[in-house]
Amino acid sequence: MIHHKQQQLSLSSQLGFTIIESLIAIIVVAILLAAIAPVIVLSVGTRVQAKRVELATDAAKTYIDGVRSAKIVAPPISKKNDPPIPAPSGTLSCPTTGSAICSISPASTLFQLYCVDADTGGCTQDNSKDMIIQAFGYNANSTNADDGYRLGLRVYRADAFQSGVTLKASPDIKQQRSFTGGSGLSPIQAPLLETSTEISNKSTTFSDFCDRLKNKDNSQSQC
Repeated sequence: MIHHKQQQLSLSSQLGFTIIESLIAIIVVAILLAAIAPVIVLSVGTRVQAKRVELATDAAKTYIDGVRSAKIVAPPISKKNDPPIPAPSGTLSCPTTGSAICSISPASTLFQLYCVDADTGGCTQDNSKDMIIQAFGYNANSTNADDGYRLGLRVYRADAFQSGVTLKASPDIKQQRSFTGGSGLSPIQAPLLETSTEISNKSTTFSDFCDRLKNKDNSQSQC
């Protein structure tokens, strides 16, 4: 009988030890998951943001090619670039089919808004794949597109134009600050891309280039 009681105590002791091991294993797994989860979230967020920037870059290229080939009307051209053109604000209205110029209310004569339809479903403000391009030109000597100009672009997500969202632009933000909150996602108010390029056409002469690009503050600057 004594031997039988000792055997029961041994089994009870082994059973308790197994439960403790299981609890420790669960705690260790929970700690590991808690440590890995932020890394997974950041990785997914970074990939999503990179894809959005890729779409924005493609949209900008499409717009630039359209302007250079005269398939898209040139944006407004200003003789002043200080202060910088503000971010768009107001109620956006875009065609429901294809890529096209959009309107905004209240209207602005400083820039043009153009929607690039990324999924052939029309430009809608609830689609994060569609891109809205804010385009504006600068030439200190002329507002005629045939004389050439520097084209500035900001590319926003179409769903950034929803009611209650205040869009941002440099110098309010920095383009390189694309990661916020540790999620790898940029704030919806910020443009996915800001860039500029030189635009000219067959009517632009060398003299136009010279007048626009030379440094007027330097008497030695000549073409």
